[in-house]
Amino acid sequence: MSNHLQTLIEAARSRSISPDERQAQRRSFAYGNTKIENDRITREMVDQQDELLIEEAQTR
Repeated sequence: MSNHLQTLIEAARSRSISPDERQAQRRSFAYGNTKIENDRITREMVDQQDELLIEEAQTR
């Protein structure tokens, strides 16, 4: 492994993920996994469902 790659890996290990980045990762993961099972799934559908889940969690 090159020194540059090793440096990048070490930097990534200590980096915190912001709430926005975590949300984007969650949506991307959900989209990728559902798209495999159903070609009709769109990113917009995943975004809409995530917004509904967020609203629901805030009202609890």
